[in-house]
Amino acid sequence: MSNTSEDKRFIKNSVEAAIQIGVIMMLIYWCFKLAAPFISVTLWGLIIAIGSAPIYEWIKTKFNGKSGLAATVFTLIMLAVLITPSVYFTESIMASSQQLSTALEENTLSIPASPESIADLPLVGEKLDGFWQQAHNDLKGFLERYQEQVKAIAGFLIKAAANLGVGILMFVFSIIIAGVFLAHTKGRQEAVNKLMCRFLGEKGGEVSVLAQQTVQSVVRGILGIAILQAILAGIGFTVIGIPGAGILAIICLILAIVQIDILIILIPLSIYAFSHFGTGAAVAFLIWNLIVGLMNNVLKPILLGRGVKAPMAVVFIGAIGGMLAHGIIGLFVGAVVFVVGYTLFINWVNSDDDEAIAKAD
Repeated sequence: MSNTSEDKRFIKNSVEAAIQIGVIMMLIYWCFKLAAPFISVTLWGLIIAIGSAPIYEWIKTKFNGKSGLAATVFTLIMLAVLITPSVYFTESIMASSQQLSTALEENTLSIPASPESIADLPLVGEKLDGFWQQAHNDLKGFLERYQEQVKAIAGFLIKAAANLGVGILMFVFSIIIAGVFLAHTKGRQEAVNKLMCRFLGEKGGEVSVLAQQTVQSVVRGILGIAILQAILAGIGFTVIGIPGAGILAIICLILAIVQIDILIILIPLSIYAFSHFGTGAAVAFLIWNLIVGLMNNVLKPILLGRGVKAPMAVVFIGAIGGMLAHGIIGLFVGAVVFVVGYTLFINWVNSDDDEAIAKAD
């Protein structure tokens, strides 16, 4: 009889426990679904706050340690830095799209002859020159022949332009969130440390410091340089009058973040400038492009930090994966998160080796 009573009690407790776990899991899932649209924005705000902490501290000293005022000034400066080129490049993209659409409708669009140097490029030179010459000699026939591919590219560009507007809005929210985090820097650091210690125990504090140092290095050494290169390249495109300056600047930004040298864009455009603009302007444009393109090689070793040695493949996977998952903002968040994860993993692997060596000694 007692065994039957114990069995019933066990079954009752098991059922109650299963129901409680089910309710908790459902609540967690529901909370995640509600928070999911804001995760990438909030995470990017946290990354901006950590990466720009030295700048914020400098501003704070100028306002006699008033954290709220310093955070407000920092937020306004960051918004100005973001919105000004974004609006300019967006207008450039819209104007270029409108001009292209009008030229196609009126059948006035023409493709210049390909430079002689195109055919000399290894592997793809002859094929690229052939496509270019087809478009130059018979643009209407070329568009009809590759109608499906042209539609696919046009659809992709329209979708990218729409996502760009949403991305800019998300950046605005992220900068505001970063300002809030910076205004409460002490509380933010304590919360991160407590969370790390909760999951990792004694090593939580050490991992927290390493993660923050990695974020600062990546934001300065990869994202910061990429944004600077894209802005300067866009200025050069606009000043000399390269068509589609905004689109080309965004392409440069993406390439720079995924660690592909933007000289593959700048050099052909420099060649294009020599065939369509004056010699003096083309030479100045070439020199400007070389400075912008080689900037990465000079600044990265200084800003990236000695402790961060992430392979290009890690940055590439994080940036492209982030963009596919979360749009334009994921391009930035993905690169940082993946590099941080890689750095922490390598540090964890090496720490085991260090402990083994210490025990052997």
